Amino acid sequence: MTQINPDRTTGTIAIDVFPQSNGQYLCQISSSLSDRADEHMNFYGQTKEHAIAIALENLASRYRQQAEQSQNIDWDAVEISDSGEPIEKRYHVILHYERIAKEESKFEAMHNTMMGNTVVENAKISIIEIDPDIEIEARGLSKY
Repeated sequence: MTQINPDRTTGTIAIDVFPQSNGQYLCQISSSLSDRADEHMNFYGQTKEHAIAIALENLASRYRQQAEQSQNIDWDAVEISDSGEPIEKRYHVILHYERIAKEESKFEAMHNTMMGNTVVENAKISIIEIDPDIEIEARGLSKY
């Protein structure tokens, strides 16, 4: 029987992509970093790259949620310095929004997604406190 250590810091993430009879692709991800033995996650996509992108986004979402929950930070807590001033902290804020758009063109799908505040209002937001000196760069704006 395989022993799983939830605090494991080394391991592998395996990605396998299989063409399907309908022309789509199945991407299967397995991780030895998981807290569950023999866990396989399956994701489908229009192309092999699309299937991989969906699988990796789901894996990233899962790890973002675990990272955020492990910090157990009180949302409203403000740390105060000895002088009585609030101490600013550094946070990595990750906004993820997906939708299925039925539009006339790729431009219309992008444009109609960006209209209004629905992207921000309906997005999944992860907020992870980070050290001031960690080298993380926010991904830039879309080129569109």
